[in-house]
Amino acid sequence: MKWEVVIGLEVHTQLTTKSKIFSPASTAFGAAPNTQTAVVDIALPGALPVMNKSVVDKAIQFGLAIGANVRRRSVFARKNYFYPDLPKGYQISQFELPVVEGGAITINVDGVEKTINLTRAHLEEDAGKSVHEGMVGMTGIDLNRAGTPLLEIVSEPEMRSAAEAVAYAKALYSLVTWIGICDGNMQEGSFRCDVNVSVRPEGQKEFGTRREIKNLNSFRFIEQAVKSEVRWQIETIEDGGTIQQATVLFDPDTGETRMMRSKEDAHDYRYFPDPDLPPLVISEEWIERVRSELPELPAAMKTRFESQYSIPAYDAGTLTASKALAAYFEATVAAGADAKLSANWIMGDVSATLNREEKDISECPVSAAALASLIKRVQDNTINNKTAKDVLRKMWETGDAADTIIERDGLKQETDTGAIEAIIDGVLAANAGMVEEFRAGKEKAFNALVGQCMKASKGKANPAVVNEILKQKLA
Repeated sequence: MKWEVVIGLEVHTQLTTKSKIFSPASTAFGAAPNTQTAVVDIALPGALPVMNKSVVDKAIQFGLAIGANVRRRSVFARKNYFYPDLPKGYQISQFELPVVEGGAITINVDGVEKTINLTRAHLEEDAGKSVHEGMVGMTGIDLNRAGTPLLEIVSEPEMRSAAEAVAYAKALYSLVTWIGICDGNMQEGSFRCDVNVSVRPEGQKEFGTRREIKNLNSFRFIEQAVKSEVRWQIETIEDGGTIQQATVLFDPDTGETRMMRSKEDAHDYRYFPDPDLPPLVISEEWIERVRSELPELPAAMKTRFESQYSIPAYDAGTLTASKALAAYFEATVAAGADAKLSANWIMGDVSATLNREEKDISECPVSAAALASLIKRVQDNTINNKTAKDVLRKMWETGDAADTIIERDGLKQETDTGAIEAIIDGVLAANAGMVEEFRAGKEKAFNALVGQCMKASKGKANPAVVNEILKQKLA
C-alpha cells in the first residue's frame, strides 16, 4: 500500500521585546534563576496583567508580511492546565479570536515552489522552565521565562514530506528574523516547533490520527523526527496496530520519537475569555503605522534583484534567504564587483566555507568590500578564477587584502601572448602523442593540452588566451 504523509506545524516564536507580554520584567536570556520576574509572572494574588503594546506591533508586522487578516478585535483567553512551571494554573493565550488569521508562506523544494497556507497566529505568554541539572532528587523551577511574549504560528496540514516541513520552517524562520520580530536563537528557545504528523492511504480524503512531536529546536531534528515518526506510524498500521493521538518527544541520540502523554483536545483546557484583559482593539491608523515601518520583504527584494542586477530567479531566491546575506551581496556589488560574479562567489566558495566552519554570513572574515576587490581582479584579468579561489582562502585565513596577496605571492596572470605562445610551443613539442590524438578527432586531447599549458605556466597563464593560441596552432 502507498501512504501519504500529512504534516502541519505550530511554531512558537519568541518576540524581541525588552519586557514581557503582561509585565515590565525583563526578557533577557541567561540571568540567574527567578531574578527576572514581576508579581504578574509569579501569580501573586491581586496582580493584574497589562498588555505590552510592542508585542502587538510585532504581531501586526507578521500579519502584514504574510498577507493575512489582522483582526481589528481579538480576545485573550485562559488555557487551564496544571504544571509546576505555570504558577497561575493557566496560560493567557488566544483561542477563538486570534490577532492574525490566514496568510501564506511560499516554499521551494528541489526547484518546485509550493504555497503553504496558515490557519492563524495568536499571542500568548510562555511558561517557566523546570530545571533538572544539579538538582539531585528534585526539580527546580525557574520563572524567568514565564510571561515572555510568544507568537504561535499555526499552519494548515499541507506539507507532504519531511523536506517540505523543513523548507517551511526555514522560510518562516527567515521571515520572522528578516522583519526583526524574533532573534531566531533556536538554542535559547526563541524559535521552536511542534510538528503534527499523520499518515493515510494514498487517495484517502480523511486525515489519519495525528501525533504531535514537541519542542524541536533545529531544522535537522525536524527532518529526523518526521522521518522517524512516519516510519513508525506506517509500520504500526501495517502490523495491525492503531495510532492513538498523542504528544511525543524526539530523542536525538536514538533518532526516534517516543510517546510522552496522550494528546489533549481544546475542550480539555477549558478555555474561557480572560476577565482581567479587555478585548485587543487595533485601529486602522495603528496598522498603517506598522505597515510604513516594515522593511522590504524577501519576495519583493527577490523580484528587485532579478530586475536590478539581471541575475536568475534561483540566484535571487538564494541571496534573499536571509537579510544579512542579501545585504552582503548588495554591498559587494556596490563596491564595484559584477553582480553575476558576486552571486556566484557568495553562493559558491563563500557559503561553502561558512557552512564548513558552521558560521553565519555575519561572521564572515572577508568583508563585502574585500570580496569585491578580489572579484575585480578576476574581471580585469589580473588573476584567473582558479588562482582567485586560492587568494580567497588566504584572505580568509590572514585577513590580508587580495592585492597584497597577489603582489606578495607573485600570482598575477600572464597575458603576454608572446610568453604564452612560447609555453605552448614547448608543450606541443613535448606532447606529440596528444597532438596526434587531437588531430585524429579526440576532443579530450585538447583539454589535456590546455592542462599541460596551465601547468607549465604554474597556473598564471590566461586560460582564454591559452585556448585561443592553442586552437590556432593545432588548426
